[in-house]
Amino acid sequence: MSTTPRTFYGWWVAAAAFATLGIAVGIPYYGGPFFYDYYEKTFGWTRPETTLGFPLAATLTLWIGPLLVHRFQPRVLLVAGTALTGLAFVGFGSMNGSLWAYYAAWFVSTSGYMIAGPICHQVLVANWFRRNRGKAMAFVYIGLAAGGAISAKYVAKPLTEAFGFQTALMGIGGLMLLVWPLAFFVIRNKPADVGQCPDGDATAAEEVRHAPQAFGTLLRQWPFWLLAVGSLCSIGSIGAVNQHMKFVFREQGFTDQAQLNALFADATQAILIASIAGRIVVGTLADRFDKKWVMVATYVLVAVSIPLLFLVTPSSPNQVYVFAILFGFGMGADYMLIPLMAADRFGVNSLARAMGIILPADTIGQAWFPYLVSHVHGTDGSYRTALSLVFALSFTGAIAIMAMPKKR
Repeated sequence: MSTTPRTFYGWWVAAAAFATLGIAVGIPYYGGPFFYDYYEKTFGWTRPETTLGFPLAATLTLWIGPLLVHRFQPRVLLVAGTALTGLAFVGFGSMNGSLWAYYAAWFVSTSGYMIAGPICHQVLVANWFRRNRGKAMAFVYIGLAAGGAISAKYVAKPLTEAFGFQTALMGIGGLMLLVWPLAFFVIRNKPADVGQCPDGDATAAEEVRHAPQAFGTLLRQWPFWLLAVGSLCSIGSIGAVNQHMKFVFREQGFTDQAQLNALFADATQAILIASIAGRIVVGTLADRFDKKWVMVATYVLVAVSIPLLFLVTPSSPNQVYVFAILFGFGMGADYMLIPLMAADRFGVNSLARAMGIILPADTIGQAWFPYLVSHVHGTDGSYRTALSLVFALSFTGAIAIMAMPKKR
């Protein structure tokens, strides 16, 4: 784009990022588990073998964020990352039952997530917005919820019914190519590329002129560690609840399969809808109030919603909406606030480096906390002890954020 647009171009970038985040992350992340039972039936894998792919790959791709993400512009990351994700889903669809091929495809898929997922979208939004960063980040993250909402019901399921699950997996891989036209022709890395400043202001914000902090400088700041630990605890707790929610309902007495499936579908839908509301409301609040206390309130909301799962019983099935609305509201705001806080405390030019460390750590929590819950449940025989531990971890996240000092 060679000429300066008359109106602020940032919202066009945000609209494109809404779509790319939904395609690059929402569809493959939320749609992938739809195929787990097909793997078990077709290849004879056990459930631990099937579900080990994500946490194993998340552990092996920790190096990608710190090593690569801060070195490249968001447009390059989008193209490269979605190419990897697409290749991985083609691998899922063409594997012949080899667990090694399955785990290798997971490694490629998670690498694509690290490169084209939240980090590059967070940096993109932070580059284009300052005063309206919270609202813009909320809008883009709604795309993630939208992609997740359609992934299983409107993408994976109809493709599988029409062509079989292996072709459906390849089809999802092909959908990643939809990101490329947006990356090439709509998205621009920063306002200076079109002769503008963040928020369309006449002059660049002071934070834009600051040099990025080195990794060593970030790691020597204890507020950075508080944000990393706090977000890991909260995101890990959310992952544990999402992956075990259906099993909790069954343990609560929903033994009829049709009723259990319907309850789980309703809960998931309500959580995703509430997450959209959480992003909109909290994104607006983050632009007006101290992000630290907005984040603390969100983390506390996630923590206190977890015990509400045990109120969902066959005699009180509608309690699921109380849980889902509160949990979903907090979940939607949670993911979005982490980059906002990182940009606020460590500078927008250091965001890629900060999130290059924080996001992989959060992904480890998101992948391995559910395994911790499985272990505790297997030992204790009840989800009450396991989810009490999840509640404690989630509340620990809120305490860590509360301990962060005032912004200097």
